[in-house]
Amino acid sequence: MKIAPSILSADFAELKTEVKRVENAPYLHIDIMDGQFVDNLTFGPNVVKALRPHSSQVFDCHLMVINSEKYIKAFAQAGADIIGVHIEATAHIHRVLSQIKQAGVKAEVVINPGTPVAAIKEVLPLVDQVLVMTVDPG
Repeated sequence: MKIAPSILSADFAELKTEVKRVENAPYLHIDIMDGQFVDNLTFGPNVVKALRPHSSQVFDCHLMVINSEKYIKAFAQAGADIIGVHIEATAHIHRVLSQIKQAGVKAEVVINPGTPVAAIKEVLPLVDQVLVMTVDPG
């Protein structure tokens, strides 16, 4: 199990400084929310791109978005090392995970607390890691 600080709790006016404060953590968790899959709206690939030159950490971009396939290329190009997608947010989980791998980054499948672990059994060979949410997203 790995624990990663999330920039969602950072002071956004001091984002670069906040990222540097946790530079000893191997991962930086970046929650991406679209206002549709979850009510909140957060960061886009431009924030990842802006932070990438200031950190050597693994950027774990957790996409809490509908139609995540639309965003894979942009986040990969922005500097994501891992892209996580919710099985509940796409009808084409195999395709999305394949897109992530084709973009040259690690693939992560994410499940909500109420989703049975058995729901991801078929895609486990396609992923580098699994994120099991302990709270409902958003």
